[in-house]
Amino acid sequence: MKIQELLTQVAARSSRYLDAIGDRRVFPDSNALKQLSRLGSDLPQEGLPAEQVLALLDDIGSPATVATTGGRYFGFVNGGTLHAALAANWLAGAWDQNAGLRIETPIAVHIEQICLDWLREIFSLPRETGVGFVTGATMANFTGLLAARHAVLERIGWDAERNGLFGAPPISVIVGDEVHASVLRALSMLGLGRDRLIRVPTDDQGRMVAGKFPQIVSPAIVCLQAGNVNTGACDPANEICDIAHGKGAWVHVDGAFGLWAAAVPQRARLVEGFNKADSWATDCHKWLNVPYDSGLVFVRNARDLESALQFSAAYLATDNQREPMRFTPEMSRRARGIEVWAALRSLGRRGLAEMIERTCRHAETFAARLEAAGHEILNDVVLNQVLVRFGNDERTRAVIAAVQNDGTCWCGGTFWHGRAAMRISVSSWVTTVDDVEKSVAAILRIAKVAGL
Repeated sequence: MKIQELLTQVAARSSRYLDAIGDRRVFPDSNALKQLSRLGSDLPQEGLPAEQVLALLDDIGSPATVATTGGRYFGFVNGGTLHAALAANWLAGAWDQNAGLRIETPIAVHIEQICLDWLREIFSLPRETGVGFVTGATMANFTGLLAARHAVLERIGWDAERNGLFGAPPISVIVGDEVHASVLRALSMLGLGRDRLIRVPTDDQGRMVAGKFPQIVSPAIVCLQAGNVNTGACDPANEICDIAHGKGAWVHVDGAFGLWAAAVPQRARLVEGFNKADSWATDCHKWLNVPYDSGLVFVRNARDLESALQFSAAYLATDNQREPMRFTPEMSRRARGIEVWAALRSLGRRGLAEMIERTCRHAETFAARLEAAGHEILNDVVLNQVLVRFGNDERTRAVIAAVQNDGTCWCGGTFWHGRAAMRISVSSWVTTVDDVEKSVAAILRIAKVAGL
């Protein structure tokens, strides 16, 4: 089969999948999961033609997917996929560009540079900020904190890249009590540890209490949060950045989704002061709604990022222009900046703000409807996160399980300050008022059956 015919089949099958996404269960049923065994176990001796491979993947695989790109998936902070970003993803796949070096892909590097200017403007970051396109917030946190480790040790005369951490001066790392697991994972991978952190008490929304900030002993790194994964709340960045910088500490921001509030005039006050930090991590596959995987790391002083990732090889001679592999742990990687460009170019500043604001309003509707029905909302709904409780822990867990089994929508469970809660995360551009109404109706129906 010619490639044109195969790609035509791909387009037809993909379109069918997306056209039906609103009419299917959000989580696959047991039969669809059972059918996955038909995809095989042992590697077969002989191969199949490409069109048969595609048919098998679609016929068996598509029914077993979770409809995260639809309008009623609220389990994690998952965006859908904007049409322009999906189309760009397909074209980028055909291009198959390795975005590590300018000499390998002038188009991907040029597109990244355009995105850098747009993104620095969106987040109000200085023009000298270095940016890396990574897989997601975990790797963005890792890379930003890698630059932090380099910089705070360099200031006191220690070269971590040459000498490692053996015998290095200890680094104080300060986090909030509600620090996200991705930051802890990054700190662990960097050799800075999870159990030796200095923790700052947080308030009822998960924000650091600036008045209880500890004394800083340099070298030090302070980790702030823009968008608590349960409540959406943001740390008081203005105050803490001033405190930290007054003692010579580096400030890193975990802004996986919350940082995007900067793009919305009605919400920008929530992230005021975060642009004072030294490094930032965010995702694009959350609120920007591009395909997985896509994350960004920003470092105020690009040299700190490049120095932390320094390398050399005779066959990699470069000039003074920006080379993407200097800003990411990966040397070879896919050109994920293409989808970021497509999303931003299709939305524009106004469309980006409207998309984010719309999902926030949907979250407010969830909270208002559920609270009006007598259920307890545990957080101030400032962004796209809602925590709701259905009586006691046992009943709350029962409602969550029943909602997930029902298939109308999918919401996850969490614990907030020792209490079980359902977490509703509204992040997809596809979600409509009708999706919210159908989901609320299903949750209330199930809660009523549960005796609440």
